[in-house]
Amino acid sequence: MSDTPDSVVRTYIQTHRAAFLADLADWLRIPSVSAHPDHDADVRRSADWLAAKLKETGFPVTEIWDTPGAPAVFAEWPSEDPDAPTVLVYGHHDVQPAAREDGWHTDPFEPVVRDGRMYARGAADDKGQVFFHTLGVRAHLAATGRTAPAVHLKLLVEGEEESGSPHFRALAEERAGRLAADVVIVSDTGMWSADTPTVCTGMRGLADCEIELYGPDQDIHSGSFGGAVPNPATVAARLVAALHDEHERVTVPGFYDGVAELTEAERALIAELPFDEEEWLRTAKSHGTLGEAGFSTLERVWARPTAEVNGIGGGYQGPGGKTIIPSSAQLKLSFRLVAGQDPDRIERSVRDWTEARIPAGIRHKISFGAATRPCLTPLDHPALQSLVRAMGRAFDQKIRFTREGGSGPAADLQDVLGAPVLFLGISVPSDGWHAPNERVELDLLLKGVETTAHLWSELGAAPGPGTGPAR
Repeated sequence: MSDTPDSVVRTYIQTHRAAFLADLADWLRIPSVSAHPDHDADVRRSADWLAAKLKETGFPVTEIWDTPGAPAVFAEWPSEDPDAPTVLVYGHHDVQPAAREDGWHTDPFEPVVRDGRMYARGAADDKGQVFFHTLGVRAHLAATGRTAPAVHLKLLVEGEEESGSPHFRALAEERAGRLAADVVIVSDTGMWSADTPTVCTGMRGLADCEIELYGPDQDIHSGSFGGAVPNPATVAARLVAALHDEHERVTVPGFYDGVAELTEAERALIAELPFDEEEWLRTAKSHGTLGEAGFSTLERVWARPTAEVNGIGGGYQGPGGKTIIPSSAQLKLSFRLVAGQDPDRIERSVRDWTEARIPAGIRHKISFGAATRPCLTPLDHPALQSLVRAMGRAFDQKIRFTREGGSGPAADLQDVLGAPVLFLGISVPSDGWHAPNERVELDLLLKGVETTAHLWSELGAAPGPGTGPAR
């Protein structure tokens, strides 16, 4: 009996495992910390290293794309089939700061393999999850007998994700023609657990603002003037108190307009996950849950919009009392958004809601940060089903679904390119992203390799919306 494509993929991966891990360790030794100017040269060196390795892998096009900040890497490998769909893989090569004195057991930039894990900054977030695409595409070719992938394959690996991707949107817009794709694969997320492999189907968007309130031109005596002039700290407290109703719903008019409500099928899939709320609370360092009535904890953090008070200040904060009416107060608010919500509309609504509650005699300023749009791929999308099949072949078990409560630059690609976003990540919560002793489970990393080896064939063979060639 001849070998099956799946067995060929696994044999190829095992044969090349040692060289793959040695190359990954070499890349992890480069301290590509984008947040620290002292490492600017290292971030550049990381981009050069990856571009060279992608060329060695077989990508005929590899380029360094400069930005006003750190460089990104672009690579392209056209399929021999002109009608094949175009797939863009996104990841990042910069990492969080790390030092031995932060609590690392070993040098964070000298990879160590112990108990089936590789320990190093960037092992999971995100160099490991970017790098598995190099071995994956070679395994794909070995199993299919092709000399080029079954899809037009592109990679975009940015160098500023850990610094908030300040130039990513502009880069995507500037290079939109080169980045055009039918499907975007983001390899910068994780799974529920090693025993419960999952595919993430969406991330929330984000809008945030700072509200500055000004009353008297200076702090004044509360005995002489209290009760007769407006107090900006009182106004700040009233704004916070009015932000939610008794059911923890946001009171800003129009806030829920257009929200993509969870279907019963989606709620059932979330309920299938082995969620331990007590363990989750321990991780959150919280002593109880609270949120919008009628929704479970996971539904609240994955699929419902929120408003949070990130900071409130004003007036005297020192020891003892100081009987004043403060001259100013400040609020910092953030809003996590779900599919169907428009950040620009939310900002207008928040501004109108705030201004309607500020009394005469209080001057104010509202400043909004850069917004991130939410992204969500429907469960029945053909491209998502291709990913689920590929992952099922790698893990030999049912693949379940999650969402991410946070936000990221994936939505910029969805917005600029008009393509659905799929999330292929194999990292698990214990990998310790951003924490000391970050690591990646090597067996799971190789399952990521295996998944991507199958994915290009699955996408190339799956007709339907979002899987035809990019125009």
